[in-house]
Amino acid sequence: MIRIGTRKSSLAIWQANHVKSKLEKLGFACTLVTLKSSGDQDLIQPLYSMGIQGIFTKTLDHALLNDSIDIAVHSLKDVPTLLPKGIIISAYLERGAVNDVMVYHKDFINWQKNTQIGTGSLRRRAQWLRKYPHHSTENLRGNLQKRLNKLNAANWGGAIFAQAGLERLNLLRKKFTVLDWMIPAPGQGIISVASLEKNKALTKFLQTLNCKETQLCAEVERTFLSEIEAGCTAPVGAYAHVKNDLMSFKCGLFSLEGSEAILHETQAKLSNTRELGLKTAMHVIEKGGSELMEKIKSQMR
Repeated sequence: MIRIGTRKSSLAIWQANHVKSKLEKLGFACTLVTLKSSGDQDLIQPLYSMGIQGIFTKTLDHALLNDSIDIAVHSLKDVPTLLPKGIIISAYLERGAVNDVMVYHKDFINWQKNTQIGTGSLRRRAQWLRKYPHHSTENLRGNLQKRLNKLNAANWGGAIFAQAGLERLNLLRKKFTVLDWMIPAPGQGIISVASLEKNKALTKFLQTLNCKETQLCAEVERTFLSEIEAGCTAPVGAYAHVKNDLMSFKCGLFSLEGSEAILHETQAKLSNTRELGLKTAMHVIEKGGSELMEKIKSQMR
């Protein structure tokens, strides 16, 4: 019996059940073990102010290391680039929708009259304010349904969500826009499966779920994030995708208000992507990324 650890949110349980169904089709008996993370318990503070790396993953990490579960299912964008010793990502499932979407309030008129939006993400906030500097943002936390309910009760023009999460729970309304100009979070749209490195037999089975193309893209994005020393909540976007034999990669590091940004786009042949994340990070650092990252960190303290 494979014990699958998951957070208690509806989206996390959907993702865990998605992995469960794939494993059961391969002949494995599975059961879900639901755990509540510290990120789910405090829904008031903005994530960046809580000062904790892996706020949504630590509880499942402990459960893995304590042998309470066999695998942990995560949204990859929540997983720190530095994993606890002994834990590995054993599978990257095929990527879902990668973009962010603006879900409009039912009374939305236009962005000249509606100048407030909801988001709990510094990355989304910075990019929105860069495009709409006269706007303001309100902190938005909680599971998807709670955030949608908060949007309904607010007087905002709309709120920003990950498209993949809304689609997975069939919550994507008719009144929305795909923000294809907004650079997604590293790993956005990817379900990852973590396990103990020492559990070689299980790892071998889990790798049958792995999408190699998704893994290549995820590793480039996460290497970039790691090298510029930014955490999961920092205003950093990174997105790699493959077409034919080329990987295209775009990234951005933004000041908290969006007025400053270091942007870069590049390509590499699939046979030469191993150092793409590292080289791109070095380019951003040379363009002033270290100084901007220090400024961001000082403002977040």
